[in-house]
Amino acid sequence: MHFSNKKSPAARSAAMLVACALGAATVANAAEPKSKQTEEQQIKALQEQLLAVQKTLAKLADQNQTLMQHQEELERQLVQQQAALQEAQAALVAGGAASAGAQGLAGTQDTAGAQSAAGAQSAAGAAGQAALPGNNSALPGQPAVGNAQAVPATANTSGTGMPASANPLPGAQPGGFGVGSLDNVRLWGYGEIYYSRQSRDTTRTTADLARAVFGIGYRFDDRTEFNSEYEVEHAVASSEDKGEFEVEQFYVDRQLNDKATLRAGLFLMPFGFINEHHEPTNFYGMQRNFVETLIIPSTWREGGLSFHGDFDFGVAWSAGVTTGVNLGAWEFAPEFPQYTSALELANNGPAPLQATHQELSLASARHLSQYVALNYFGLPGLDVGGAVFTGNAETAPGTAGDSRVTLWEGHARLTPGKFDLSALYAHGTIGNVAAANIANPGSPNPIPSAFYGYFVQAAYQAWEYGDYRLNPFVRWEYYDMGSKYSGAVPQIPSGTVPLTDSPGDFGTWPSNRDRVWTAGVNFYVTPHVVFKADYQWFDLNKAFNRLDLGLGLNF
Repeated sequence: MHFSNKKSPAARSAAMLVACALGAATVANAAEPKSKQTEEQQIKALQEQLLAVQKTLAKLADQNQTLMQHQEELERQLVQQQAALQEAQAALVAGGAASAGAQGLAGTQDTAGAQSAAGAQSAAGAAGQAALPGNNSALPGQPAVGNAQAVPATANTSGTGMPASANPLPGAQPGGFGVGSLDNVRLWGYGEIYYSRQSRDTTRTTADLARAVFGIGYRFDDRTEFNSEYEVEHAVASSEDKGEFEVEQFYVDRQLNDKATLRAGLFLMPFGFINEHHEPTNFYGMQRNFVETLIIPSTWREGGLSFHGDFDFGVAWSAGVTTGVNLGAWEFAPEFPQYTSALELANNGPAPLQATHQELSLASARHLSQYVALNYFGLPGLDVGGAVFTGNAETAPGTAGDSRVTLWEGHARLTPGKFDLSALYAHGTIGNVAAANIANPGSPNPIPSAFYGYFVQAAYQAWEYGDYRLNPFVRWEYYDMGSKYSGAVPQIPSGTVPLTDSPGDFGTWPSNRDRVWTAGVNFYVTPHVVFKADYQWFDLNKAFNRLDLGLGLNF
């Protein structure tokens, strides 16, 4: 605010009145009396005029004092407003720095990741970001999270150091939120409910609250952050129910510099599309694809120490030392098939790494494993990456020497316009298992020496209105949980066999390999809420053909 030094209108009026009075007095003294007024009358008139001028001057002085007081009050208020503005700007700068530090520390939310606060996430590419519905892209709902091939911020960097903004999934990532005045605390979560109906045996139709996951994070300072996730599976966890309560993540990130962050604790392995971004808004279809369930054992987590970051030219990286695989509890002689439906195939853990990874639950740590992951996201709409995990396992009984377990994968995703195209190949090996297999003759489930799988998938954003998105998709995949064996091959019972201990429950022993077609649609009502419907056709295990319906969400 600026105040002029010029005289106010009140001051100018007072000056004019004085001048007029003095001028009248001068004229009266100089002029010859032209009337019968006496000198006393003239003096009296002048006195009256001077008295009127004095009253006017007194009134103007009061008005001027009021104006001066008002001016001082305005100046005082201006100083206070400027001080408050400076404090607000300083707080905004400090808050922005803290937010940037937190983003450099955390992994995806997945959510929820976080949102999964959260939270943040695999070696995904910028291609996925183009598909996010929140970004007016070709895909609805990334993420993550939260957060997975193609379909949802977390506000954090991914497990491989890739910025969450480059997350490859089409759903929204769970970012989490502060709790009251506890601004350093973040909460996020995700969950899914589904209905699965087998076409040829409707007695196995199932409805399930498959999982409810809640994340808690805490920012210690601008460079240090804690993240965790806790999961309840199948609604009820007790000794008499199939449900489980699990700690899915529990780690600390410490940002070392702008390009590298140290992570320690229980964390997700940066493999494939889904493992770090497995929130239901982040992948097509009610169930996760079989390659990233049976070959890559999503959700795969290990305890250990890792480093992750990204380079300016669009490459994210992650490398670490973790707990490994335990073959000591391998089930060579199951009384019944380990799965009798597609749902049990995914949930019961029959695959090699599903059955042997330890999740930091009293994990055998005599042998540690190593991994490295790279992902390129430097071109818009393109995500190309891969990862390798290797290490000696805790051996099965009867084994002399070490058994090395290795898993590697490569993936690519392209999102031109409204299309979302992706593919993934994964291959695993287990060494020195012949002696263990020979020690268990006639087993229908020997330890495989090799296993692999791959898929190709295409999706298209067919309709969009406000937050609504409709994304049909189709996927073809092949998995083989035992492509090679050493010492023995599976001795599968022929003909009709009991499938469970339930009377009258008979069928054929299922194959451990298959080709699967999946066609369906994801319908997003917001980037954080999705309804799903799909149908799956199995080539060998035809009894597994099924219809899936479901609801998924994250926050």
